[in-house]
Amino acid sequence: MTKAKIFIVEDDDIIAKTTEWRLKKLGYEVSGRAINGKDAIEEITRKHPDLVLMDINLPGDIDGITAADIIRKTLDLPIIYITARSDDETLHLAKATHPAGYIVKPFEDKDLRVAIELALAD
Repeated sequence: MTKAKIFIVEDDDIIAKTTEWRLKKLGYEVSGRAINGKDAIEEITRKHPDLVLMDINLPGDIDGITAADIIRKTLDLPIIYITARSDDETLHLAKATHPAGYIVKPFEDKDLRVAIELALAD
């Protein structure tokens, strides 16, 4: 069985490195990382991962929701939001992009694994 390739979009370096370590521990391959929406779109378009883990609150002109919507519409990749934001407005905006999952930080390895496996099952 081939390891799923997962791309991480996270502006906090510690969270990004921790998430990468967790993914590798769970048996996934990390195909890359980006810290903002613009770079994420460019890198993901180039690398074609199997799944994207996307933070919502990103620096720059393109936030995580906008980047995810562009990526999903152009590449049809499953996107799982990983964010500290769970307010009604953010949830409403995120739902409009049809994500494959939504994980609230902080999260456990099992939460990450379950969300990824369900997203990749489609």
